Amino acid sequence: MESNLNLEFASMTDTGRVRAHNEDSIVLSPDYGVAILADGMGGYNAGEVASTIATAVIREVVEAELHESQPGDQLNRMKSVSHLLDEAVTQANLAILDAALEEPDFSGMGTTLVMALFHHDKVTLAHVGDSRCYRYRNGRLEQLTRDHSQLQEQIDAGLVSPEWAQFAQNKNLITRAVGVDAELQVEVHEYTIQTGDLYLLCSDGLSDMLMAQQLEQVLGDSASDLTLKAETLVTQANECGGRDNISVILVRVRSVSSEKAGLFGRIMNWMK
Repeated sequence: MESNLNLEFASMTDTGRVRAHNEDSIVLSPDYGVAILADGMGGYNAGEVASTIATAVIREVVEAELHESQPGDQLNRMKSVSHLLDEAVTQANLAILDAALEEPDFSGMGTTLVMALFHHDKVTLAHVGDSRCYRYRNGRLEQLTRDHSQLQEQIDAGLVSPEWAQFAQNKNLITRAVGVDAELQVEVHEYTIQTGDLYLLCSDGLSDMLMAQQLEQVLGDSASDLTLKAETLVTQANECGGRDNISVILVRVRSVSSEKAGLFGRIMNWMK
């Protein structure tokens, strides 16, 4: 598979200072421009099982499809990127449900999820729950995903201010998770990328501990490389309490080129 992208990846996951074990799972596939992060939940270490199943199944489905694409394409012409990510998460959802049926101790397990697929001059994001993706561009941090949580619904309804939300007691009550129900709604969005963009995928163990201004400061530090940025984020989250597992994926767009611009160019790239 050919690519017109030059991407740099870094990641780190940590148990934190309170939890006994790490239920987060991270998978990177730089050759395919894929980053996947899952934050599991459930007793008897079932959260770890759910997150591991999710990342493994999604990687397998996505890589298999991309591997079959024609040279110069990022995806089979008959299937959109958004549809592929939705299908991959749906298959992961069913795999977790099947595992829970086979092992009673895993009953009720599930996982949040956020993933990114970089292709041509785009990034397609899929997420379920409160794991997030941020974009740092031109000195400004922007949250690209919207939490599937009771707190976010209260914010949307005007019942809670975004400033107060950081201290809310119900911030971890999510309204969607992978592996909990046979019917799953996956939120998928596509964005145009630019050279110099820096994307942060993280579990709530990071976003609950650090304010947006703190994230922005670390990501904007020109003196640190990508691996050091990931380590710094995890260290700061632990210094602020480390109440949950902490997982971070960073993806920097070193260069991106497009032979043709606009809608016509996208159609031509699709039909090569």
